[in-house]
Amino acid sequence: MEQEERIIGAEYSEIMQKSYIDYAMSVIISRALPDVRDGLKPVQRRTLYDMYELGIRYDRPYRKCARIVGDTMGKYHPHGDTSIYDALVVMAQDFKKGQTLVDGHGNFGSIEGDGAAAMRYTEARLQKITQVAFLADLDKDVVDFGPNFDETEKEPLVLPVRIPNLLVNGADGIAVGMVTSIPTHNLAEVIDAVKAMIKNNRLTDADLMKYIKGPDFPTGGIVVNQDELLQIYETGQGKIRIRGRVEVEKGKGGRERLVITEIPYTMIGANIGKFLNEVAALVETRKTTDIVDISNQSSKDGIRIVLELRRGADTEKLKNLLYKKTRLQDTFGVNMLAVADGRPETLSLRKILEYNIDFQFELTTRKYKNLLDKEEKKSEIQEGLIRACDVIDLIIEILRGSRSRDQVKDCLVNGVTEGIRFKSERSRKQAAKLNFTEAQANAILDMRLYRLIGLEVEVLMAEHEQTLKNIALYKDILNNYDSMAKVIIKELDALKKEFGRPRRTQIENAGEIVIEETPVEELPVVFLMDRFGYVRSVDENTYEHNKEAADQESKYVLHCLNTDRICIFTDNGKVHLLKMQDVPYGKFRAKGTPVDNLCNYNSAEENFVGVLGMNDIRDTVVTFVTKQAMVKQVPGSEFDTSRRTAAATKLQEGDEVIAVYAASEHTQIVLASEGGYFLRFAVSEIPAKKKTAVGVRGMKLGDGDSVAEVYWIEKGTPNETHAGGAAREVSYKDRIVNLSKLRVSGRDTKGTKIRMQEKMSAR
Repeated sequence: MEQEERIIGAEYSEIMQKSYIDYAMSVIISRALPDVRDGLKPVQRRTLYDMYELGIRYDRPYRKCARIVGDTMGKYHPHGDTSIYDALVVMAQDFKKGQTLVDGHGNFGSIEGDGAAAMRYTEARLQKITQVAFLADLDKDVVDFGPNFDETEKEPLVLPVRIPNLLVNGADGIAVGMVTSIPTHNLAEVIDAVKAMIKNNRLTDADLMKYIKGPDFPTGGIVVNQDELLQIYETGQGKIRIRGRVEVEKGKGGRERLVITEIPYTMIGANIGKFLNEVAALVETRKTTDIVDISNQSSKDGIRIVLELRRGADTEKLKNLLYKKTRLQDTFGVNMLAVADGRPETLSLRKILEYNIDFQFELTTRKYKNLLDKEEKKSEIQEGLIRACDVIDLIIEILRGSRSRDQVKDCLVNGVTEGIRFKSERSRKQAAKLNFTEAQANAILDMRLYRLIGLEVEVLMAEHEQTLKNIALYKDILNNYDSMAKVIIKELDALKKEFGRPRRTQIENAGEIVIEETPVEELPVVFLMDRFGYVRSVDENTYEHNKEAADQESKYVLHCLNTDRICIFTDNGKVHLLKMQDVPYGKFRAKGTPVDNLCNYNSAEENFVGVLGMNDIRDTVVTFVTKQAMVKQVPGSEFDTSRRTAAATKLQEGDEVIAVYAASEHTQIVLASEGGYFLRFAVSEIPAKKKTAVGVRGMKLGDGDSVAEVYWIEKGTPNETHAGGAAREVSYKDRIVNLSKLRVSGRDTKGTKIRMQEKMSAR
């Protein structure tokens, strides 16, 4: 009889909540965060273990990375080859890791952000430290193994790492709702701290910092907030300020040059190129005139960025300017988050070392229990063989008189003599007294005849004596804390001697950089922007001499100060702020610079619809008009922000801004629709709104109609000029419309359908 189907009702939100929590924990534990014991993420652990299993040791030939990645993915890590290869590459990059764990052969990327070659080209093998300190005791049952994803293989749940790798190599990763960022540290210092804490487990974070001075980045640099490090290590969170190292060299002709030989750890990759651009920007914006040339002479031998200076340049002032205005001084955010006891935890320096020391004692305990068990089994067999040598004639007699191996074994273990032919009754009685263990009996039966030679017996007895010493030693290590501590410390000393290196990062205190900037002399200038988005500025005299050409060639002409900011309003409702100091200043016939290069404006995604000076709108209002005829006035002070890009207005779906204007209380507005309707009303009818508001309707539009053009009439001015030129008439759809003859109506009306006149030239 078929079982009836049962439908179980459940709350959808509860199912989603539980599923998301399960997913989040899977990402946190199984992918993004390192384990505090070995300092490795699962993908790193699996890659190293796979290389160990494949026999790709430090003293053997390199193997193709594609082979390593494929084997790891097929056996242990089914999350795609990219994540595995990326992890493999990072473990081989000496500019990212305090101690590289993989020895890469081929193009594994550069400190300047160049990516590694494809995995089919590169080769790799384990580093010696990885084999010695990470994988050495896997055959001694020191860590637990678990099934892989399809339960066809076994993989270690943690590697038997002998050093606090979480500190030595650091970590970074983004999980669901949490992030880890741990700086690298000096191996020798970390080992000294571990040894000190093994000897005295009451040491505080402050005590431990006598050994671990602070982070030690592979790129060197200078940490300049030494006094804040203690709090960072106590809480596991904080910010480390790090500078690049700048040296002064003598150049030709008595000139000096600044040479950057070390960079902040945060600058590696594309940020080196960004730094060069920042230095160039300092020169272009006239923040400094001392730099005459910049060149990146970095190579495989190290970083070397050269700044050529003018004769008599103030090098100290220039250094401070670089630290203040570029990423040559940067901040490394610390969040020492790792998986401890199966759950994510923010750890202090002391806590990390505590977990590591506990792990070391666990590894050593399991290792020597395994060794003790082997030695005791060996001792048992050795004792049996020694006893057998003393009664070898009897054993030979038993062998010759027996019919099977089992019969001989039963006699050796239990003294059973039935069915065995003996030469004498005396031999039978002696055989009945035998009581070898089963392991000893098997060893006796497998023993070769040459072991009966006198010298071989002596060797056997010497081996047994050594075995007894090993047993006593292992028992002492297992039963005595001090003895086990000595073993661990001895191993750490050996690792420090072979793999330790001098500190690279300097630790010191440095005050906040104060730059006395020379105030810029305020000068009146004219901002010019053509319809293609090229901008430049000229002085007023130059503009007056070329006024006709400037007005004809430029879409926007603004009279402002060289300290002003320009607001560029776009059709998607944003405003980009551009400093006049960033705008090229010079000759009238200069082409100018694309505005895309000077601010966040992106000509590929948006179009500018209005350009206004901040000084002109700060104390007035800005009027917005959209394609769907929504209008509003926004106080100009709302756009006075330090941000380079801000929201200027809120738009309805499918709408866009088509006009922005700094209107006065006497201004009138004319909206022209695609359908040929014109509506003229006073701007004063438009209410003031916040920039986050949509606005109000300015004109009633028919189905499918939209606003196409906007005109501004300044009442009380000669000829009632409209924005952009002096004219009463405008060309609209190849027809002439006389703006001054339009009837003034109220806002939110349909307007007047214009009877198109014959085409004529505007007066």
